[in-house]
Amino acid sequence: MRRVTVLLFGASGHLGRWVDRALSARPGRVAVVRVGRAAPRGPGWVRHDLAADDPAGLAGLLAAVAPDAVVNCAGLLDGTAAELVAANVTAVARLLDAVPAAAPGARLVTVGSAAEYGVVPEGRAVAEDAPERPVSPYGITKLAGTALVRAAVAAGRLDAVVPRVFNPVGPGTPTGTVLGRAAAAIRTAAATGGTVRLGPLDAHRDFVDVRDVAGAIAAAALAPGPVGPVLNVGTGTAVPVREAVGLLVEASGFGGRVVEADPAPARSGAVRWIAADPTRIRRALGWGPRHDLAASVRDLWACPA
Repeated sequence: MRRVTVLLFGASGHLGRWVDRALSARPGRVAVVRVGRAAPRGPGWVRHDLAADDPAGLAGLLAAVAPDAVVNCAGLLDGTAAELVAANVTAVARLLDAVPAAAPGARLVTVGSAAEYGVVPEGRAVAEDAPERPVSPYGITKLAGTALVRAAVAAGRLDAVVPRVFNPVGPGTPTGTVLGRAAAAIRTAAATGGTVRLGPLDAHRDFVDVRDVAGAIAAAALAPGPVGPVLNVGTGTAVPVREAVGLLVEASGFGGRVVEADPAPARSGAVRWIAADPTRIRRALGWGPRHDLAASVRDLWACPA
């Protein structure tokens, strides 16, 4: 079987590291060339910033590597509007320009977000063709990137897919997420004897293990035929955030108080309920989650960001 070469952007980030592991778990079948803004200097690593560096450098990189697939795990959760546009829209646009010209035939996989859906009807799992009404700059910019991919695929410019990731959780979960923030707050309170202060926890979210997300992204990159343009990556179950935080408190052994006294996060506070309809990804890739939430939360606590 011919070895597949994957060019992985954002390889030094939280999700990128897990995608690297998922791809590299196929020894002899997959060669990963890792790209990051602050990549270590060494074999198999390249420094490049999709949002800020010269597009000619990107074209040269693609031509030199000649990848079979390009995976973009780079992006930004929080920042100014200009920073979010650069990271979540401009970076995708540059790949859409460069890949067909410099690496024709390569599949592009660029990570999307459930925030692209915005507010959805409660109790109804959301499918990929549902209306998209993002409520934050983050969701708006992620949707803009996805819209560019859809347009390029429809025009026949390249083979591309957006794995639309719901709420990743598991080892190394960053503090920009609700459970990452909760874990950091519990550690601080346990050390100081203080109270854990969080925002409202009554929303429902579809938590999916980051290792399962990485498996879905790797499968999308390596699938033998077109699978896009958008695939939900979620479990199909909406869990109360309060329940997930309770699992985290249990895993930590924390015996102090947890109070919901802080404001709701601007990025997702308006979304009360969301769960993925994973039908399409099951059919396209045979993918399904392997980790349950309790195990993911235990591993989050054992392996902090």
